[in-house]
Amino acid sequence: MRKFMSGLVVMAMLSSMGSAGLAAQEASELAEIKAVVEEAYLYGLPMIVGYKVQYDYFIDRDSGQFKAPVNTLHNEARVYTPKDTAISTPNSDTPYSMVMLDLRAEPMVLCMPKIEPARYYDVQLVDLYTDNYAYIGSRATGNDAGCYLIAGPDWKGAAPATVVKTFRSETQFSLAIYRTQLFNAADMPNVKKVQAGY
Repeated sequence: MRKFMSGLVVMAMLSSMGSAGLAAQEASELAEIKAVVEEAYLYGLPMIVGYKVQYDYFIDRDSGQFKAPVNTLHNEARVYTPKDTAISTPNSDTPYSMVMLDLRAEPMVLCMPKIEPARYYDVQLVDLYTDNYAYIGSRATGNDAGCYLIAGPDWKGAAPATVVKTFRSETQFSLAIYRTQLFNAADMPNVKKVQAGY
């Protein structure tokens, strides 16, 4: 009887140890799954947010925020207000121009006019990861006229001799956000002239 009871105790202990081992393995696997999901979220969320902005601005004509079709520059000679909700915290002293670049078939060339030295302007180039991969403008390239080639990740070729610089997006779609300095309300006609030259 004593041997039988000892055998039952040993079996109960082994069973308990097996359950504890299984629970530890499940906890480890759960922690690994949680870590992978967190990394996927951190990796994917910027792309989803970035594409949502581009979808509202350039694809969904009923979004209430629609600007223009893909590969079409849209100028807005106005200041943004709280009704402009597709992007967070837009500036109110730099009227915007925007274009969604589809770089799948070929690169796009963005040409800047000569802009008076006192006027700040920039073109922020953003990939679908929401990374700012380049800037064109007063601080980055100056206020002289010039053309810039924007290429997707798979493009292989040579830029035309008239291109000042080539910038490469890591994604096939890119957002170009132009900002043109507005000095005061009476300056809006001058901003319109600059925008017309983009």
